[in-house]
Amino acid sequence: MKRTLIDLFEESVEKFGEETFLLEKENGIYNSTTYSQTRLLAQQFGAGLCSLGFGKKSNASILSEGRNLWIIGELAIFYAAGVNVPLSIKLEESSDLLFRLIHADVTLIMVSSRQLAKIRIIREKLPLVKHIVVFDEMDEYLEGEIYYGDVIKMGIEYLEKNREEFEKLGKSIQNDDYATITYTSGTTADPKGVILTHRNYTANVEQSLTCMDIPPRYKNLIILPLDHCFAHVVGFYIMIAKGAIVATVQPGKTAIESLKNIPINIQEVKPNLLLSVPALAKSFKKNIEQSVKAKGKMTESLFDFALKTAITYNKDGWNRGSGWSFLLKPLVSLFDKILFSKVRLAMGGELDFFVGGGALLDKELQKFYYAIGIPMFQGYGLSEATPVISTNTPARHKLGSSGILVKPLEIRIEDSEGNALRNGVAGEIVIKGENVMAGYWKNPKATAEAIIDGWLHTGDLGYMDNDGFLYVQGRFKSLLIGSDGEKYSPEDIEETIVTQSKLIQQIMLYNNQSPYTIAVIVVDKNRKESREELIKKVSEDLNRYKGKGEFAGLFPERWLPATFILSQEPFTEQNKMINSTMKMVRSKVEEAYMERINYAYTAEGKNLFNKFNLGLEEK
Repeated sequence: MKRTLIDLFEESVEKFGEETFLLEKENGIYNSTTYSQTRLLAQQFGAGLCSLGFGKKSNASILSEGRNLWIIGELAIFYAAGVNVPLSIKLEESSDLLFRLIHADVTLIMVSSRQLAKIRIIREKLPLVKHIVVFDEMDEYLEGEIYYGDVIKMGIEYLEKNREEFEKLGKSIQNDDYATITYTSGTTADPKGVILTHRNYTANVEQSLTCMDIPPRYKNLIILPLDHCFAHVVGFYIMIAKGAIVATVQPGKTAIESLKNIPINIQEVKPNLLLSVPALAKSFKKNIEQSVKAKGKMTESLFDFALKTAITYNKDGWNRGSGWSFLLKPLVSLFDKILFSKVRLAMGGELDFFVGGGALLDKELQKFYYAIGIPMFQGYGLSEATPVISTNTPARHKLGSSGILVKPLEIRIEDSEGNALRNGVAGEIVIKGENVMAGYWKNPKATAEAIIDGWLHTGDLGYMDNDGFLYVQGRFKSLLIGSDGEKYSPEDIEETIVTQSKLIQQIMLYNNQSPYTIAVIVVDKNRKESREELIKKVSEDLNRYKGKGEFAGLFPERWLPATFILSQEPFTEQNKMINSTMKMVRSKVEEAYMERINYAYTAEGKNLFNKFNLGLEEK
């Protein structure tokens, strides 16, 4: 059956035409745009693109903060039968932006005034780009730049003469036609352009809705960048399919200002659903704890006791209130009424749950949110799968898991030789379904490695349990490998150490068939201790997981660091050790510290108080 994103949108306009679709803050208040009004604007914008000479299967890019025009702009590209190459506003460096725009053969760019300077710097290096559509009114436009409002006027004129021809364009799109080319920031080499077709998207919307239902008029405040695949499918296309409402965060003049607007906007929109990533979830938790602390010692003690009681009662979600813990139910209900309901008011008061994507969510973080009555359901996916593969849901969830699979979808857990593994045994997660990408743009070699006989090799390590829940444990390729060939995923250990430590801010474990594991560690740069004191405290922190330490037994000791390297600088996007989704690029860290890593496997280097850690010989 033919079902493109235009088909999906048109179906919803027919059903929910006069209902609110978009909410955007302008002049201090949130204004609404209906489904019908959105279609009118998207068609006028799309027709304007056609009058500029933007043709079928041409590639356009959007570089902007989250706003109505981002979503309307993408729909306009589709109405004109084009392809969107969404760009992250985090791409500061000309080389990163330039690579994507040149590699994807982009001929038209839509850009907000805040991001325009980045395009102007590299404009001369983009001979294929014919037009730059600026979303905001400005005093001056350079050659090739045009205000969005003027494109709309051109579109209205174009439709007067060519309406029938224009409407045929959107309808002419087929399931296998490309919708977007989404560049992964990659944890290895150059970013790869993931080609997602119209059917990839509509199939993943249908698959995702087998896991959870979204009521009409449900409100979602999108706090993630709209170029994310996750924000696309779960942020707005699922909402479109169900007649729900999509609100965007008011952009600030800086990234910090935009972050500060989030809690304010949550109060104004009162969302029922939020999409989150671990960094944001931790930030919200910190704010809640600080506001409780500000109310005095007694309130803080009561809150801590209430939290522990609720966590004991909830267990892992699926077994909530089982065994003797059912006796706690009246107490949990009381605490919910007198304490947690007030905390929920700070999140707008109408928030039912979060959906977490991106990196693995710490289980303790999930328990915290579950206790205060706003569960954070971990999902799993990747751009190459459009992206949703599994998710926990209000009806079925196990904290610590990545949830149940979307349907229909085939899954295999394979060892490194491609043999299928039984439930409970970890291996590479391999999937097959209509949500599997068409391939990587201009990269047949990488496509052939990722998709074999229709099966997508995710590169992620995980296992299925007997109840049909998927557990994702990290990267299949980033395994620690002992000298005896035994393998272990480091990500859970790294996440736990950083979460539990006030001193260690980043950590990468390393073991490549070596006699012991070592760590590259970034400590809080504001610490005033001497190097000796710092080394001693980091060692004490790590020893909590060994011997008789408070967290002993949590992880096998052979995978805990026997020694460590104190890093000279944090892992950042600038030094390429972190990608734009805030995941560590292990190969870059290894490359930067290889000399020190080799040194750590010598008798002198194994000594924590070696010349490099003491700063006697910086490298």
